[in-house]
Amino acid sequence: MSNRLIDETSPYLLQHAENPVDWYPWGDEALSRARDEDRPILLSIGYSACHWCHVMERESFENPDIAAAMNEHFVNIKVDREERPDLDAVYMEAVQMMTGSGGWPMTVFLTPEGHPFYGGTYFPPEDRPGMPGFPRLLAAASQAYHTNKGEIDRVTRQLAEQMGRSGQMPRGFTPLTTEVMHSAYSQLATQFDHLNGGFGNAPKFPQPMTPEFLLRYYHHGFNVRALEMVELTLQKMAYGGMYDQVGGGFHRYSTDAYWLVPHFEKMLYDNALLARLYLHTWQITGNPLYRRITEETLDYVLREMTDPAGGFYSAQDADSEGVEGKFFVWTPEELRSLLGDDADLVMGYYGVSERGNFEGANILNVPVAPDDYAERRGVSEDELSAAIQRARSVLLEARERRIHPLRDDKVLTSWNGLMLRAFAEAGAGLGRSDYLDAARHNAAFLLDNMRDADGRILRTWRNGQAKLLGYLEDYACLADGLLSLHEATLEPRWLQEAVAVADGMIALFWDDAVGGFYDTGSDHEQLVIRPRDVFDNAQPCGGSVATDVLLRLAVITGNDDYSGKGATPLRALQQLLGRAPSATGYWLGALDFYVSLPKEIVIVGPTDASATQEMLSAVGRRFLPNRVVVGMSDPAAPPVKDSPLLEQRVMQDGVPTAYVCENYACQLPVTEAAALAEQLNG
Repeated sequence: MSNRLIDETSPYLLQHAENPVDWYPWGDEALSRARDEDRPILLSIGYSACHWCHVMERESFENPDIAAAMNEHFVNIKVDREERPDLDAVYMEAVQMMTGSGGWPMTVFLTPEGHPFYGGTYFPPEDRPGMPGFPRLLAAASQAYHTNKGEIDRVTRQLAEQMGRSGQMPRGFTPLTTEVMHSAYSQLATQFDHLNGGFGNAPKFPQPMTPEFLLRYYHHGFNVRALEMVELTLQKMAYGGMYDQVGGGFHRYSTDAYWLVPHFEKMLYDNALLARLYLHTWQITGNPLYRRITEETLDYVLREMTDPAGGFYSAQDADSEGVEGKFFVWTPEELRSLLGDDADLVMGYYGVSERGNFEGANILNVPVAPDDYAERRGVSEDELSAAIQRARSVLLEARERRIHPLRDDKVLTSWNGLMLRAFAEAGAGLGRSDYLDAARHNAAFLLDNMRDADGRILRTWRNGQAKLLGYLEDYACLADGLLSLHEATLEPRWLQEAVAVADGMIALFWDDAVGGFYDTGSDHEQLVIRPRDVFDNAQPCGGSVATDVLLRLAVITGNDDYSGKGATPLRALQQLLGRAPSATGYWLGALDFYVSLPKEIVIVGPTDASATQEMLSAVGRRFLPNRVVVGMSDPAAPPVKDSPLLEQRVMQDGVPTAYVCENYACQLPVTEAAALAEQLNG
């Protein structure tokens, strides 16, 4: 018999719709019942690609006896953290304060008013050393709530006094300078793994925003070691098992220090950020490896993660047939039967052995550099490359016949904004018109489907239904993607929409009293605190993206309010940026833009003219992190209201023309892509 989750759109919630647990979605019905019956709330938060979420469901939520205890003593609420990042942030902070750590599945016990009094993550169905069984925990939490209200009140008051403090930063008045960047670099250099790349030990996360900052640091000429750190990391990841060697795209993270054994889920935001990182490193180095990884990652998204309507799906699960990684691993017997004469060469290239490297099977990886491996095997690099390409095609076709992992096919505005920017930048930089078409399709989808009748951005969409008020990250990432699409195409609609979204973002989320943005809008339901996350974790926080977008739009539009609201949070956070760069990577990029003198690039000319496209390509294939690009295709009717940079910009002698300005000085207009490239290089 189905529970109340059967009417939800989230694939994660629908996975629990047949549990014997009397689950509620978060909402007035559940909260009112808890208050009316004076029952504590059991809040369970997870997401569809979470392996241990599935384990706890099988062990506890599908167990009739455990479900009966939950139903008897609690109002049970299940939340998809990707739909409700506000609830996840609020209660994750509480769990971390109570236990010293956090993660998913997250299990939190609340008063009927929503105040947390105990919590944790995964709990087994029976007692284990150092870990209480879930039934024992249920009994203890219920008894504590009903028999020890005084202690419950003390705990909830204490937590309420402390929660939210991480987002409270005093206003800063010290001028912003590059000194913060130097401090950040020094911190990162001490944390770098010089053998395997990346930062810290196992488990190892890609942290793409940190290498992005290092690319900027190198680009300024501060230290060549910054680029060496990035390249070692990117090569190790690209050749490791964390990268899907057959289908492209990155898994979530590596369980070891050397990028071999991943947790096999794939997240849209990881692949958006990593595609941009590999693209930017290719722009700097010209190394074809980085271009290949960029294209294979984006091609994977087009092939497996794109809705026909234009939205990008959220995630792919780690498990298939109830086994983690089963979809992605191979046995020697399978490979020999599929690859024929190429089998021996390809198996050696991918490090395949009879013993395997993951539960008796093989995660494909590249343990020896391709040129060294070709020399060892006595074949040319071209012959090796051809064999690998043949093998990948055969293996991908064979893998498609397997039972696929669950795909979370909801569309989230913020994650789509990140991927929109990746496709826009890659389309311009790599000359891939299909990527630009995907970006246009996605932008139109978001604007047409992720707004309500009043223009309010919404959070999530699935099967034609959009719902939930969008958060700061949704507004910021959408504006970011739209602005990048304008820079890649010069099409005015995207700039106009980016400005409109940014204005809506300020109206809903900015607070003069705190000198920054809240994560939830002024029209959002009231929670125990109003969340304000200032840390860049697996994805950038809404505040850092908002700051970056406003600083870029300030240059384009001349709007001083954008500049002021962009700089204010940076001043408050600048000491944190220097001390904790691995948690503030996107902020550091925004700081770099602010303290640098951005290039202002204006291109005037019909967008379908080859000369205009060549100029766009000259800009797109270069690593120019501190620049803005605006343009117009019809000089007779320039959209001056969107950008004063376009004023008095006309085509010279009737042909497409580019203007480059920097530090309040403009170079001579040019009509050839080669001349533009020379100015950009200078």
